[in-house]
Amino acid sequence: MRELSSRTSKFTESVIRQMTRIANECDAINLSQGFPDFDPPKAILDRLAEVAYTGPHQYQVCAGAKAFRDAVAKKFEHFSGMKIEPESEIVVTCGSTEAMMASLTSVINPGDKVVIFSPFYENYGADTILSGAEPIYVPLVPPDFCFDKEALENAFKQGAKAMILCNPSNPCGKVFTREELEFIAELAIQYDAYVVTDEVYEHIVYAPHKHIYLNTLPGMRERTIVCNSLSKTYSITGWRLGYVIACPRIIDRVKKVHDFLTVGASAPLQIAAVTGLEFDDDYYKELQEHYTHMKEIFVGGLRKLGYRLTEPQGSYFVMVDVNEFGVKDDYKFCEWMIKNVGVAAVPGSSFFREKVDNLVRFHFAKKDETLKEALKRLSTLREKALAAKNVDWK
Repeated sequence: MRELSSRTSKFTESVIRQMTRIANECDAINLSQGFPDFDPPKAILDRLAEVAYTGPHQYQVCAGAKAFRDAVAKKFEHFSGMKIEPESEIVVTCGSTEAMMASLTSVINPGDKVVIFSPFYENYGADTILSGAEPIYVPLVPPDFCFDKEALENAFKQGAKAMILCNPSNPCGKVFTREELEFIAELAIQYDAYVVTDEVYEHIVYAPHKHIYLNTLPGMRERTIVCNSLSKTYSITGWRLGYVIACPRIIDRVKKVHDFLTVGASAPLQIAAVTGLEFDDDYYKELQEHYTHMKEIFVGGLRKLGYRLTEPQGSYFVMVDVNEFGVKDDYKFCEWMIKNVGVAAVPGSSFFREKVDNLVRFHFAKKDETLKEALKRLSTLREKALAAKNVDWK
């Protein structure tokens, strides 16, 4: 038999999904894969029930249901101040995962280079490789996860055609400042590059930090490709509804790629989700308060237990330093923790290009009782880890 694809030969199973699988096998609390254990807003569910009987149940136009695109455009203008044309500047996708893939393949040629901050969500490296490009990784340095301006410019100097920017950042919870975004914008303009943004956590930001839309900065509307999703904002990760916002020239290409990738996102779910997109400001205020509450429970609880961590500025992830346990293999440590402590996390090494074995990522998008039980179990971690003998993660 002839060889399989060399481009995908080094792909492994998603580490996040691996941790979820092991957690399910061990009946552990899953704080690895970032999905909530609470329901979406009732208004969206009620609308979904109606749509189940009224439709549509057939294909929508490739770019997405008009009502959905209109609602996205209105919402984006409300929060960013930028008016978007729904007919020519939006494509609805099967989640932000497809949005990112369709965007990269629309602007990247084989052999091009793409700048990615490290740590990074594991899909970005794979998406870059699938696009035929070469990733250039620039470190975000713990514990504050700031970047060195000279290092970032050196990456652009290597001829990068695009940059992927996750803001707020998964996995480290960093929210980029206006000054940082302005510097990125200057480099993109100077070196004639696109910036593909992942903004799925735009509404999960903790005071005093603010989310700033890169495409609203001077000169960036034509260079920014916004990838977003409804998954996190409305707790509907399984609906797989995302979208791309970009200038008409780019969207025209993204739409064609999207057509050949998936034809279109779920028709009935798009119509049901319009209800969420039309929520007023009170919903987003309550959402921020809800996540701030969960962060205070879990991150505050970890601090009381004496664990070293980086306070997340946005998203619902927290990176915890496990160096005190002498961890040399964080993957095996996380596997051991699932089986012996009953809580699942993601090994930090799966997010870093650099050698990092001392960090693990937890997520806290869970009910109060789930988080409190997780903290109860994690209160035994130090004793169990320090007492562990003949383990293969030391």
